[in-house]
This record gives sequence, structure tokens and C-alpha cells, in this order.
Amino acid sequence: MKLLSVNLGRARAVPYTDQPEGLTAIDKRPAHGPVRVAAPGPKGIGRSGLAGDTVSDTRHHGGDDQAVYAVAREDLDDWERELGRPLASGSFGDNLTTAGLDVSGALIGERWRIGSAVVLEVTCGRIPCRTFQGHLDEPRWVKRFTRKGAPGAYLRVIQPGEIGAGDPVEIVHRPDHDVTVALQFRAVTTERELLPRLLVAGAALHPESLAAARTYVERYGS
Repeated sequence: MKLLSVNLGRARAVPYTDQPEGLTAIDKRPAHGPVRVAAPGPKGIGRSGLAGDTVSDTRHHGGDDQAVYAVAREDLDDWERELGRPLASGSFGDNLTTAGLDVSGALIGERWRIGSAVVLEVTCGRIPCRTFQGHLDEPRWVKRFTRKGAPGAYLRVIQPGEIGAGDPVEIVHRPDHDVTVALQFRAVTTERELLPRLLVAGAALHPESLAAARTYVERYGS
């Protein structure tokens, strides 16, 4: 398992986002050289966990629990075959493009060591949005991405440091439950009856998903 690229984005104006200033940094490009990774601060204030990367819409992106977004190169390759077009690393807005790692099959709370120092913890899957659809310019993209159910993973920074292309990725902790990123994604999108199953992931789960699961149980039971 290894890191193929670390991808950074700069804000630019586009016609397809509802960000108040019309900006997005979803188009990430591979960095040349090591990149510093650190917890950026709370959502709404903190932005990206990677130095040199921009988060334009802090209403939905960035912050400690979405500090880094990872996508498996294998999933990008699968989409290339389906869409009939090349997809560069970073084209999904991914900060990390990995090889040999089942990103959407990772457990919530699973921890990865990247390189010699950085440790990241899986929190949730990525929810597709209008900006993502506009960026790829694919019809019905939000529904297609949701239906496939391989959303990639957001991660929080447990131990900061520097990472770069070619660094090894090691799973250093796997929690004792069965809540994967893919399951969490289905629960918060198309199969809300799965929400109670998320509770076993506890505080490792993204706070918004944890709150949604608790609300569901309060209303409908487990």
C-alpha cells in the first residue's frame, strides 16, 4: 500500500458552484515534493489539513474531521472505464491518491501511518454535490456516484508531519466493529435505516453522522 500522489488545489471562479463567491478548489493537482499535514481547526473555521491546499466552501468542506480526502487509484481507474475518459489523480478533489488500499472499505476509526510520521484516522465518506458534478461535467453525476457507493474517505489528523508521493501506507489500527466508509455513506444517503448501525463507531465517526444516527434512534428506535 502506498501513496501515489499528494494533490493540492487553488481557488478559482466557476459557474457551477453555490459557494457564495463562486469559487472552488476541487481541481487538485499533484504536488512536487513533501507536503506538511496538520489539523486545520474546527469546521467552518479550519480549512484543509494540507499546507498549500485551498478549501473554498467551509460550510461543507474542511475542518478537523474532513482535513484530508483520500481516493483509491483503483476506483478512479474503474470510473475511467465506465466514463470512457482519463481521470488524473486529484480530479475527484482527492488530496491523497492511494494504491493497494481499499479506501471505501476502510473502517470508521481506522488509522493509517503514511511515511514515517503522519497518522490519519478515517471519519466518513464524501457526499457528492453540485460542484463535484459541474467539475466533472457528467450528466446525473451525483446519482451515479451515490449509486456506486465507493465515496473515498475523509480523515482527521492524529499525528502531523510531512508526506509525499511514494510514501508507504500502513494500517496501524483497526477498530473492533464493522462500520466501513461504504456503510456509513449508504446510511447517510440512500439507506437511512442503517443509521443505528453507525453508533458502534462512537466518537471516531464524523460528528454530523453521529448526530444523524442518534436522532434516527430517538425518533424510530434501533
